[in-house]
Amino acid sequence: MALMTSPLTKSKPCLFLPFTHAKKLGSPTAILLNHGRYNPKFLPLTTNKCKKEKISSLLDASNKNYSSTKKALQVVADADNAPLSEADEPRNLGKIFPSDLVVRRRTRQVFWGRKWNSSDIANAVIVLSSHFLSLFAPFYFTWPAFWVNIGLGSVTGLLGITLSFHRNLSHGSFKLPKWLEYFFAYCGVQALQRDPIFWVSTHRHHHQFCDSERDPHSPTEGFWFSHINWLFDNNYITEKCGGPNNVGDLEKQPFYKFMQNTYFLHPIALGVLLYAVGGFPFLVWGMGVRTVLVLHITWLVNSVSHLWGKQAWNTGDLSRNNWWLALLTFGEGWHNNHHAFEYSARHGLEWWQIDMTWYVIRFLQAIGLATDVKLPSEVQKQRMTFDN
Repeated sequence: MALMTSPLTKSKPCLFLPFTHAKKLGSPTAILLNHGRYNPKFLPLTTNKCKKEKISSLLDASNKNYSSTKKALQVVADADNAPLSEADEPRNLGKIFPSDLVVRRRTRQVFWGRKWNSSDIANAVIVLSSHFLSLFAPFYFTWPAFWVNIGLGSVTGLLGITLSFHRNLSHGSFKLPKWLEYFFAYCGVQALQRDPIFWVSTHRHHHQFCDSERDPHSPTEGFWFSHINWLFDNNYITEKCGGPNNVGDLEKQPFYKFMQNTYFLHPIALGVLLYAVGGFPFLVWGMGVRTVLVLHITWLVNSVSHLWGKQAWNTGDLSRNNWWLALLTFGEGWHNNHHAFEYSARHGLEWWQIDMTWYVIRFLQAIGLATDVKLPSEVQKQRMTFDN
């Protein structure tokens, strides 16, 4: 543990552990929280003036008395759940049955009384149209269309979202040749969960501010907010997280910028192709049913995995391991494992924890395509136990 002067502020020291795991924030000043964890968190000093002065005084005193500063910083860590405005004070709004989670505050109106931007409208159109299209599924069932649904669901869900967007791009759990990385990312684009830059940025914000007031989709604001409603208010997410300022590694690559700028053209092209090959049944099952299933399976990780299940590791958040969700989500349901070791390519850490995405990564590693595959060491596991 060391004290250093932040290069951003040039005046205030801040607790820093370790140097290689510092996270870049959009705010001008940051303070390290969760010190002693492998993946530390930073609290941006964007609260009111009184809190800023209080934290500054704590930091100024740190050179004189480190132990007292450490205790004081724990108070600051507890304040990580402070509201974004004085008018939004946390309050008990009831539990989400059958969990013990108490909803701390009600979010602003998602659907009424606010201005919708183009991204909000586009998200709503995708969600509503895919659900509407899936209503025709019983009347246009064919076995070829059913298998198109299964095949595309596996390609876009497993290879596109869980392997590419999540473990490869968001967390850098392993490396792939660029041609294969881009192919898997393109599969993710066809999952209709926005472009890689948006998806990765939102997910990195989720880990940075997990289950705090600045988490883009925490069930502390209600089950349906964490499951789906957060998608329809991009301005609210920007206010909470500070915008996509954490994806510089993707923004400097022309492929991902191209996907961002032409995102909607690719699912449309796939829909046209499916209709040309198999008619309306392929469109219904390949674009309707498949999209609805992959969307809700992904959203369940945001909602259910922070409500129901067991915690094997002391992560300091609401993440849970849920076996039945792990089966649906290709291994993403081992969510407490993931939050404990977010850099790990493997989420099902026990031999009996089924993790289909890990099996694919392991296969790619065996044939020499996946390299620098990251796994937690025994020392790192020990640090995250409840006994520590």
